[in-house]
Amino acid sequence: MKIINSRDLSGTPLRQAAVQIAEAGLAAIDTQKAIRDHVRLGDGSLVVKNEAFPLADVAGIYVVGVGKCAIDAALALEAVLGERLTGGMVIDVRESSAPKKIKVFRGFHPWPNEANVDATKNLVNFLEARGENDLVICVISGGGSTLLCSPQDLSCQDEGLLLNLLMRRGVEIKKINAVRKHISFARGGHLAKYAYPATVVSLIFSDVIGNDLETVASGPTFRDTTTVAEAEKILTEHDALKSCGVDKCGLIETPKEEKYFEKVHNILLVNNEVALEAMRDAARSLGFAAEIRSRTLQGEAREAAGAIISDLRKSPDKSALLYGGETTVMVRGQGQGGRNQELALSGVPRIIEGELVVAINSDGRDNSDVAGAFCDTETGRKAHALGLTAEDFLKNNDSYNFFAQTGDRIVTGDTGSNVSDLVLAIKN
Repeated sequence: MKIINSRDLSGTPLRQAAVQIAEAGLAAIDTQKAIRDHVRLGDGSLVVKNEAFPLADVAGIYVVGVGKCAIDAALALEAVLGERLTGGMVIDVRESSAPKKIKVFRGFHPWPNEANVDATKNLVNFLEARGENDLVICVISGGGSTLLCSPQDLSCQDEGLLLNLLMRRGVEIKKINAVRKHISFARGGHLAKYAYPATVVSLIFSDVIGNDLETVASGPTFRDTTTVAEAEKILTEHDALKSCGVDKCGLIETPKEEKYFEKVHNILLVNNEVALEAMRDAARSLGFAAEIRSRTLQGEAREAAGAIISDLRKSPDKSALLYGGETTVMVRGQGQGGRNQELALSGVPRIIEGELVVAINSDGRDNSDVAGAFCDTETGRKAHALGLTAEDFLKNNDSYNFFAQTGDRIVTGDTGSNVSDLVLAIKN
């Protein structure tokens, strides 16, 4: 079970069904399972999905990785590659000594620090040592942008402040990562440049809207199509350019030369579609009329909650509506909590008997140590008994402490997966 407190959340038959559906989605995107399902050795080749990479002339096979899936992917790839694996290095938000041939560095998220800078330097040095006949399997997953901190003029603390400013102003992730590509020597195709002339096979675990591969972890092995001018324009539009303390926030151009990418193969391995389809199938097996309503959920979390509940209200009984994507939060207060808890909290005043909304961050960390929250009339009754008003907590963006008191938080710990957010709206 991925949801540690599933028993506490399963107080009604509808909640029990919701737990089962959510579990199906989280299990489907398990990183080690994804590697086992899609990566294998066969007939002298490395096979990823339906694409084969001959190994006859390969001198060494190396694994590098960055993001919240890195450790789990490293463990699975060690098992798949066996003696063919030469070595490797990954950066994750967690610590682990479990991989035997692949060294693990821990970085920090969501704000970078010097540990991220040091880990990135080690990864760059490792890639630069690879040769023309080497094969580098690169695992790219969400969280990688923060971990790959290699600024020119900014400090990592300055980068964190800039990122926080953009997030608080509700800037969408594609624009944020366009800026990030131009303030680090390890994003926006730079890892491909360091690995050149080796062959690179990137296994991408997408956590971004529409699976824009060059946005995942700010596209470290993808030829960047954005420019310094575009990054500067984004910073100017959001009145952030002057916040850096250095000229133009230390913006740098990303590698554009075709030669660095001729032997790079970027392969989408897992996305929210995998989770949503598993959740749909689980809901149908439980007798619900289930459908995926959106794979690209966006917008302000509070507004998304209203639209989702409106969709549910109009649906027939025994409906299960599924959404994947990533909303934003306009920060107005000083409280704690992430976009999923805010979405669920926004539903508390709107939800009626027989309806339930569940919002989960698939990596298990909704800007806090919980993954998300349940929202139904049970939540409302518990809040009323405790003297809590959802509107007051919304004013302070304090969804975390609201659900801590009602007992409706979803606790998973680090899942080792990351495919954006998952929302389930279900009714009796």
